[in-house]
Amino acid sequence: MTALTEIPVHTLTGQPTSLAAYKGKAVLLVNVASKCGLTPQYAGLERLQQQYGERGFTVLGVPCNQFLGQEPGSAEEIQTFCSTTYGVSFPLLEKIEVNGEGRHPLYAELTAFADAEGTAGDVQWNFEKFLLSPEGEVVARFRPRTEPEDAAVVAAIEAQLPAA
Repeated sequence: MTALTEIPVHTLTGQPTSLAAYKGKAVLLVNVASKCGLTPQYAGLERLQQQYGERGFTVLGVPCNQFLGQEPGSAEEIQTFCSTTYGVSFPLLEKIEVNGEGRHPLYAELTAFADAEGTAGDVQWNFEKFLLSPEGEVVARFRPRTEPEDAAVVAAIEAQLPAA
């Protein structure tokens, strides 16, 4: 278990949890927002969940309102939007800050990991993606404009799926 998996977080409904709850699964952790130009990525994220969910994979959505206030809703509003608009079945965490002084400890760890170009640091925008191995290690980072079903994302997910 890594320090990353031990960081306390809460589900969207306020229940305490941590990434340790997903040990043994590949996890695509994504900061999400309901009122963003990239919001349609929810559809691709849900397709990944449907395609790989039974093979030891989950998307984990993390609502964030730091980018032009594009996730203003309450937990209930976020849940309703995600389920009714995109049929989201993957778990969602509580709304947190991913950058700045109020950055959640989870993102303090995640943002230390570099993307394919070797750049670490702040989350650039909504829908930045971090792929975690079944052991809870960050293995890939994809910037916001990289679609969930991009070949590089799919290949990275497939490489992390637990052996059947």
